[in-house]
Order: sequence, then structure tokens, then C-alpha cells
Amino acid sequence: MERKAMRDLIEWKNKKNRKPLLLYGARQVGKTYLVKQFALEYFKDIIYVNFETNNIVSKIIDENISPSYIIKNLEIVFNKKINQDTTLIFFDEIQKNTRALTSLKYFCEEAPEYYVIGAGSLLGVHINKKEFSFPVGKVDFLTIYPLSFEEYLINTKNDLLLEKIKECFSKNEPMETLLHQKALDLYYDYLAIGGMPEVVNEFINSNSMISAIDYQKAIIEAYKNDITKYSEPANAPKIIATFDSIPVQLAKENKKFQYKLVQKGGTSSIFGDSINWLVNAGIVNKCVKTKIGVPLKMYEELDSFKLYMNDVGLLTNLSEFPIYLIKNREAVNEVMIGMLTENYVASSLKYNGLNLNYWKNEFNSEVDFILQSEKGLIIPLEVKASIHTKSKSLNNYLEEYKPKYGIRVSSKNFGFKNKIKSVPLYAVFCLTTSNLDLD
Repeated sequence: MERKAMRDLIEWKNKKNRKPLLLYGARQVGKTYLVKQFALEYFKDIIYVNFETNNIVSKIIDENISPSYIIKNLEIVFNKKINQDTTLIFFDEIQKNTRALTSLKYFCEEAPEYYVIGAGSLLGVHINKKEFSFPVGKVDFLTIYPLSFEEYLINTKNDLLLEKIKECFSKNEPMETLLHQKALDLYYDYLAIGGMPEVVNEFINSNSMISAIDYQKAIIEAYKNDITKYSEPANAPKIIATFDSIPVQLAKENKKFQYKLVQKGGTSSIFGDSINWLVNAGIVNKCVKTKIGVPLKMYEELDSFKLYMNDVGLLTNLSEFPIYLIKNREAVNEVMIGMLTENYVASSLKYNGLNLNYWKNEFNSEVDFILQSEKGLIIPLEVKASIHTKSKSLNNYLEEYKPKYGIRVSSKNFGFKNKIKSVPLYAVFCLTTSNLDLD
């Protein structure tokens, strides 16, 4: 599959002051496949070590973590020469060996000429444990997400449509009606399928949504198995209960996370660690309430937040949302389809490196997302699941804070009217920190 992250890997390879690279990301977002494909295309050879299965290399690194010792023994184990210019060393599931993670510091200091990548499905969870000696300042980072809608279009052979969407976004010109409708149809497919590589691949190969969603179920079960396997026994039921509550949380008109919906009498002291575990594992994204000021990070109200799934397709599956209702948009409750739509937008913004914040005032006016541009411009973004776009909240925000403009994401075509930029649902991937600053 084609992934935009491949460009990031190429950029890392060509950096003059390159450090060992750590890949973050939830299980099954395609980290291992991506690195192996990267090695196949840009290196002559790869030394692949999976620390969940390779006990021999684990023992070697437990003995000595100096790069010269590791390289010498890897050559013996794999019976091949490691060339500093043409060989990629890939430590997969690196969180299973704390010494391997620490060794990246010494590769940076003593052997920076070697290409070394480490990855782990639960790396974010494990490095927060006390026993981990993290190589602070000695590694580069890259987070891998599920396929964005842009990548979904590429892999479903809709490249020309993709270029047209980008063109219309940059020129702020409406799409032709037929192309607009085709893009919306593909978007609604994406709401059901999502961006997990294995699910998308199955859908492409089988052309069957039913077959693809079976893979979603397997991924959700894998997440729950990871929770049981890698969290403290006393915390596992709480984490799973928090995870299972996400559809209920997002189905409310007020989507602020409420502990009492996880369990009667639930509090932050009971479920706070569970939320942190899911965030660190990359399974959920946190959207924090904020006041308006620059930088937004300094005005966040950390006790008020929403939780979104890392992938909208997994939310669709976890919610047991009937696929035919997504395809037949007129038959579905606006609040319910709105839950999926808002989650999709959150994932798209997160993929593009935008922080997730929302705004709500004392009169219950609420704007779904508040964005900060590269130059510090604060932009409100409202999400609508259909063509019905009337909203007092966005108008109240525009009147109170008088931003340069606001964004409304909906099924309407591109446009700009009354200081509101209309962005179709299928074009959210176009929003980045750099292009929020209108000329």
C-alpha cells in the first residue's frame, strides 16, 4: 500500500544529523509493513529483529549494548555483513527489550553512520513505565496513523479525483456536481471501512464491506487482548470498560467524556489511568477544551475533554453501526452519523499534526474544533454531517472573537461566504497548520 509516511522515512534517511528513528503508532496501523517496504526500495539489505520472537538477539543485547558488540553479533546470527551505507537495522516490538531501547542512545553517540529503526505497538505505554531508560534527545520520532482519506483515495485508484480535490481546495472553487457526489460516496465508504491497512486491503481485494469489517472485529479483539496482556491485572477491566464506553460517550449531544458513563459512580481517580493507557497506546485521541488565546496549549482546561477512536472504521464497528444506514444517509439519525463524522474529522486533523481542542462557553455554545495555524492564527472549525449547516454556536464564536474566518466542514461543496470557508467532508485532509493562514 502507498503511504505518505514513506516520504518521512526517505527524509530521515537523507538527514545529515540523522539519529536512530523510533516509530510510534497503535497495533496494526502498518508500521512493520512500511519499514520493510522502505528497506526493500531504498536499501540493499535489512536486519529484522522482532523482540517478541527472537530470544537469541534479546540475550545478546542483555549482555552488552554497545553498537560494535551488537553489530558483530547480528552479523553472526543472520550470517550476513552489515554495511553502514546499505543495510537497515530494524528492531521491531522494541518495547519488549528495555536494553534494546537504551542501545539507541549509543548508536546515536558511537555509531551514527548506521541506519537503525525501532518500532513497537505499545511503545507509548511501555516508555512511561519506571523501568524504562529512555534515550532522551538521542532519537528521531515518527508516528504512524491509520490511512487518511487521502491515502484511501490513492490506494483505491482515485488519484485524479484526489488531485481535483486539492486543486479546488487551494483555489476555493466548487467541484463539478458529479465529481462532488463521487467524492462524497467514497467518503461514506471510508466511514464504514476506515483506514486500518489490513481492512482497506481486504476491501480492495474482495470489494466486500462485510468481509472487511470482519478484520475490524479482529483488530478490536487484538486491542482488548493487548490491554489484558500488557496492563496491570487490576487495571485491565477498567481500561476495557473505558474503551467500550467510547460510542456511548460520542453518541451524546454533549460529547464531553463522562466517567459515570463508564461505571456508575466513576471518577477521574478511578478511570484516569485507563484513559492515559489508551492514549499512550495510540488507540484513542484526546480533544481538550480550551479558552481562546495564543498558544492554545496554555489555555487548555485539562479536566474537560472528548475521546475519539484512532480510526473511524473501528468506531463504526465498535458501535455496531449498520452499514446500510451510512450508505442511506437520509434514513439515519443526524446525531448518530454526526458521531462518526466528528471522529473522522478528529482523526484527520491529528494525522496532519494539528492539536485537538474544542471550545464551549458558559451559554453552552460549542465549536467542535479550535485550530492554531503556523503563524498563530486561531480558527474555529464546525462539523456538520449533512448539508444542513445552520449553527448558532459558530456564529456566536465569530461574533465574540472576530477571527479572520471560520471553517465549516459538511457535505456542501467548496465555498467562502460571510467569513466562513466551506470545506467538504472529503477534503478535511487538506487542512494543515501551514495552509490555515489565508493570504
